[in-house]
Amino acid sequence: MAMFRFSQDLGIDLGTANTLVFLKGKGVVVSEPSVVAINNETGNITAVGSEARNMIGRTPGNITVVRPMKDGVIADYDTTATMMKYYIQKARQKRSNLGTKPNIVVCVPSGITKVEERAVIDATKLAGAKEAFPIAEPFAAAIGADLPVWEPTGSMIVDIGGGTTEVAVISLGGIVTSKSIRVAGNNMDEAITQYIRQTYNLMIGERTAEAIKIEIGSAMEPEEDHTMEIRGRNLLNGLPETISISSKEITLALKECIDKIVHAVKTTLEKTPPELSADVMNRGIVISGGGALLNNIDKVISEETDIPVFITENPLESVAIGTGKSLDYIQHFRDHPNVASRTTIE
Repeated sequence: MAMFRFSQDLGIDLGTANTLVFLKGKGVVVSEPSVVAINNETGNITAVGSEARNMIGRTPGNITVVRPMKDGVIADYDTTATMMKYYIQKARQKRSNLGTKPNIVVCVPSGITKVEERAVIDATKLAGAKEAFPIAEPFAAAIGADLPVWEPTGSMIVDIGGGTTEVAVISLGGIVTSKSIRVAGNNMDEAITQYIRQTYNLMIGERTAEAIKIEIGSAMEPEEDHTMEIRGRNLLNGLPETISISSKEITLALKECIDKIVHAVKTTLEKTPPELSADVMNRGIVISGGGALLNNIDKVISEETDIPVFITENPLESVAIGTGKSLDYIQHFRDHPNVASRTTIE
């Protein structure tokens, strides 16, 4: 009886906030935070992913929780490789035949340097890849959002991740014009933390800031003002304190970040050829990434550009799905090593 051989190839969205792994034939099988807990005394990895994230702000002195990715690029090479190896092994548990090494398509920011791109490729190989192929993050997001990237028509994608916001206009399988800025979800969390510190003399943790953004955060002043109780440490007396904040305050705190994202969209549109601009006006702008879930972000971009804006069906997984679908083009990646962000896939 003939054995059916499953593909071992993987697509990885190596994000600043979360890492997602797409297993060919199965879809997204791993979705966990890009966080690692390290024992300072031994140097060993104590925890990875969700387990490590739960330790943020709660560790004893001998354990440090780190994010090995910063602004979409590798900040800690060895830790990133270890984290990727953990996720690759976790994804491949879904298959037998673990003896062969997988080919991996891994996303990189469109504004990445050659050195930074090489670090991602080397880390992916160190983590267990047979071959590693980079693909530009906005291009992967567009594929994952089912945009007609191979057709001679302009498609505009805005991918708001944890470390970077990627804006690109795509046509005929390539990026025509793009803008990558290091302003995204993490910067929004920091903006909320700073606002509460300056306004209320209250220090809150990273997880609390993210919870505020998710629960009452908005890109524009909401019609109905919502409030939320938060706890932190009073900077004047050092004691724990509970305060109530409103969604209007958080909108004010996020304004600078939102303005920078909108400016990146406008800049990209200004550099877009007229024919493709017309296509974008007709088809609209698509938003993906975790930042797409921020209330009213689509309305703000639409009002500022006078172009319809749509949020992709599964914004958190769009890039990972795109890297997975790109596995079908691995032979072309081999023939054209710079295909990811600078040339056209035919």
